[in-house]
Amino acid sequence: MMRERNDLKLAVLIDADNIPYSNIKGMLDEIAKLGIPTIKRIYGDWTKPTVSGWKPALLEHAITPIQQYRYTSGKNATDSAMIIDAMDILHSEKVDGFCLVSSDSDFTRLATRLRESGMLVIGIGEKKTPNPFIVACDKFIYIEIIGATKTPKTAAVAAIPTLAETTKFDTIDHNFIQLLKSTIEDLADDNGWAFLAEVGALIIKKKPDFDPRNYGFPKLTPLIKSLNKHFVIDEREVEKTHIKHIYVKLKK
Repeated sequence: MMRERNDLKLAVLIDADNIPYSNIKGMLDEIAKLGIPTIKRIYGDWTKPTVSGWKPALLEHAITPIQQYRYTSGKNATDSAMIIDAMDILHSEKVDGFCLVSSDSDFTRLATRLRESGMLVIGIGEKKTPNPFIVACDKFIYIEIIGATKTPKTAAVAAIPTLAETTKFDTIDHNFIQLLKSTIEDLADDNGWAFLAEVGALIIKKKPDFDPRNYGFPKLTPLIKSLNKHFVIDEREVEKTHIKHIYVKLKK
């Protein structure tokens, strides 16, 4: 199961050249769910106007800017600075994992190397991110779906477009249904039931960019419930607690 504990110490390294600054708070809130961002650095050429929009966010969120001049025209110089810093942090043994915020496939080898060293690697980037970088991470989160899930609207806000309405969600197609079915079968007990939390963790191992929010659902449970012609849900109360464990099996 993926190591998601709130006490994980994370190094957050942001590529200012390849990430929009508009949703930095949402990104940091997302990272806070996975661990404690003990190191927060952002890389770019701060003499250029193209990254000027980041500057207020750096002060507000205590992110350390790292200046990286472009020595060669047309080449993204941020890559080498981030990679060198990441390896220095790795060898300092001060963190449990890394969050690489970029849509650039040049960080694929870095993500692979960090995982080889036993680090948890979370990627955050836009949907245009090339697949090699996505699959090199333990988990990859698309910026477009942070905060963009289907929520009921009241009449008072009915006229205001929501983030969910302006976000293009993925289609639940045959391949996705088969991924769910095969994963449930992988984990099912003799009666066909699988613990839903374990199902979610195994899907992420198979498909690092899996997130129920990609399909417009805040959690895995409502997503599965919406597919009731394929799956059956069983909510089991844990003795002497208010906790419910959710199990799922294939519908016959």
